[in-house]
Amino acid sequence: MDYVEISNSMIVYLLCGITVAIAFAQAVLYIRMAKKMTVKANIPATVPKTAFRVGLISAIGPALGVFIVMVGLMTSIGGPMAWQRLSIIGAAPTELTAATLGAEAAGAELGGAGFTLKVMAVSWFVMALNGAGWLVVTGLFTPALENLRTKMSGGDSKWLVVMSGACSLGIFGYLDVNEIGKGWGNAAAVAGGIIGMAILEKFVAKKVPKIREYNLGIAMIIGMLFAIIYDMAVGA
Repeated sequence: MDYVEISNSMIVYLLCGITVAIAFAQAVLYIRMAKKMTVKANIPATVPKTAFRVGLISAIGPALGVFIVMVGLMTSIGGPMAWQRLSIIGAAPTELTAATLGAEAAGAELGGAGFTLKVMAVSWFVMALNGAGWLVVTGLFTPALENLRTKMSGGDSKWLVVMSGACSLGIFGYLDVNEIGKGWGNAAAVAGGIIGMAILEKFVAKKVPKIREYNLGIAMIIGMLFAIIYDMAVGA
């Protein structure tokens, strides 16, 4: 059996399915826990429903990017491992980079010449090791960071909202700057997202307030369309 047969075998599907099932169970348990907390905190039932709807719509854009990369990964590391990695991590470029670095470390090209069963095993190991660091840091330091955030806010809920918003702006700004530096196509996607969000918030949401819940997801899709239009124009 070559690496393609082994990477797509039923036993690998079963083993990867265990991890995916655990991730799914965690999501269900988290939703149940959130619902119980809304009752304890006397939060109106409409609030969690709205939050769930917003999250669902906002996930469409990133999910499309993950799906596209998954198709590419399937040809080199197999369907089960691509399914498993992108189900629990979701950072498609990171997983693709990890698989590529693993193959290069073993002296081959990902899915290309010299990509053997041993090289694929190295790629799998690098992907697992890359994701393990995030899990360890999250498990060890999340409680401490939560305490730090509470101390910094001084118990003031309004200041906590401002600080959380500032952190989010910093994170997304950092990610955007990195994307812009990768080329004009990525810059077009960022610009499209910003323009789309501005138009939706300033004009559309005023007439249709309910659409504000879906602004982030729609802006992501607009950014993707901008990138596609740019690539088509350059290709033409």
